Amino acid sequence: MDPAAGGVRCDVTDFNTQVIEEFRANGGKVGGNFTGASLVLMTTTGAKSGAERTTPVVYFKDGDRVYVIASAAGADKHPAWYHNLTANPELTVEIGAEKYRARATQVADESERAKLYARAVEQMPGFGDYERKTSRVIPVVHLDRV
Repeated sequence: MDPAAGGVRCDVTDFNTQVIEEFRANGGKVGGNFTGASLVLMTTTGAKSGAERTTPVVYFKDGDRVYVIASAAGADKHPAWYHNLTANPELTVEIGAEKYRARATQVADESERAKLYARAVEQMPGFGDYERKTSRVIPVVHLDRV
């Protein structure tokens, strides 16, 4: 899985479980496809099921703000975690060894979203490929500590 994939499902249950376990065992550091990536674990509440779901996702910062991108590797549909956050914006965030409650808010202003997306592409060029692969506008979401 490409680290910028935004938690895309590709027989994810086992894959995500391994990444989550490695993340938690190593203070937020993981190897393989995620070596060197800034990774966050987001525990969201399922939009339909109401069940908690933990998903590893690449993040970036702009100042003190943490952002994630709902790229789904350029798929034509948003990732499941994005739908969960839309329905239930309260979540738990794990970055490194730190764990805290947060509220997710989609960046609504298109010029701000474009600026932030471009910043993400500078740090992780794969996001540019994802944008070219899809006709949808890929959401940028900030995770604010509550």
